[in-house]
Amino acid sequence: MRKIAVLLAAFTLTLMLGCGNSNNNAANTNTPANPGNTAAATDAPDAVTSASVVNNGEDFKKAISKDGTWIAATLNDLTFTEELVVDGQFINKEEPARKIALYTQDADHNITNSFKLTAPKLTIRSENARIQGGTFVGDVYVEADGFAVVNATIEGNVYFSDAKYQATYSAADQGKVTGVTEVKQ
Repeated sequence: MRKIAVLLAAFTLTLMLGCGNSNNNAANTNTPANPGNTAAATDAPDAVTSASVVNNGEDFKKAISKDGTWIAATLNDLTFTEELVVDGQFINKEEPARKIALYTQDADHNITNSFKLTAPKLTIRSENARIQGGTFVGDVYVEADGFAVVNATIEGNVYFSDAKYQATYSAADQGKVTGVTEVKQ
């Protein structure tokens, strides 16, 4: 038990130090979401934040909301019966970014555990959002630029609301989708 506590503490510290935003002078604004579901490149971000490490459904939903954090890292498998929405514009290293981290890692950034996130639908409305290090079970609907699957699997389909979003999609470093990847309006 003590080993797990030390590992979790190291993981949390690593996320806070390694993934936190180094831009302390950036504006932290809470502007309402754009009715078109995405922010223009010149719009100010909704927030500038660090990581949120969660182990339950309610905290995870808050972390991926427009009032959440740029990264939502799970500590276990999570299952939802309702749609999840990744919303809001966040900044990491002076760039728009959102990450769903479905894994834990050691101090050397080696993945120690991978987790499964299950929901019937996951809608991506945040620019440069990525699913990393685990498995999402369900369909993903992308309504923003820069969606990526990094060292992760989507057991389902990825649908883009516009071809311009599909053009910025990436499946890097062993990213995999078991279903279709297509534009669906």
